[in-house]
Amino acid sequence: MQQQSRQPDLVEGSLPVFVFPTELFFYADEQASHKQVLTLYNPYEFALKFKVLCTAPNKYAVVDATGAVKPQCCVDIVIRHRDVRACHYGVIDKFRLQVSEQSQRKALGRKEVMATLLPSSSSVASSSSDSPAHHSGRAPHDDERRMKEQLADSVFFEQTAFQTESRAVSGGPSLLTVLLGLVCMAALMLPTLGEQESTVPVYLHISVNKKLVAAYVLGLLTMVILRT
Repeated sequence: MQQQSRQPDLVEGSLPVFVFPTELFFYADEQASHKQVLTLYNPYEFALKFKVLCTAPNKYAVVDATGAVKPQCCVDIVIRHRDVRACHYGVIDKFRLQVSEQSQRKALGRKEVMATLLPSSSSVASSSSDSPAHHSGRAPHDDERRMKEQLADSVFFEQTAFQTESRAVSGGPSLLTVLLGLVCMAALMLPTLGEQESTVPVYLHISVNKKLVAAYVLGLLTMVILRT
């Protein structure tokens, strides 16, 4: 039995990949639908590593686009639509999940999942009520969808740049941090309290203790800015 379960991993691209759902719908008028979850199952006796590819990686943020699945376990892959605009309504994008054994680089299996942005869920339900696809949750015009699917079949890109959403939205230091740093620098440049030969008014002279505090705060802000 173990030999039969291991046999598919000897042939590149022939290992069945189990993913649910097989199609994603994002609705512009439903904020909750902008975040979808793909579940990747591993029914085999050996661990799998996976990679998520996409035909339009700039439109989506994928948390953990690469990872591993333990034997007879599953993992959730969170996909968030980042570019909800009317010009993208009806456009069919595709995600490709490639799996392989942890000790190998070749893709043992792959599964493709379609993703579509629609204006609303109510309009889809009303337009597909007379179609056989209504009971399976699929949108109408399947023939047109298959044609578009074939056109985008060979254009897949890695989603590794969006493994964590915090990285995707991370920016430079905040304005408050920069202003506070400038204030500390200005405090250090002012004359020390007690200096006689200075053209700066006496009320702007700062004590040594205050300068030490300013230097300490400036050091902390420098560390924060360098980390961002």
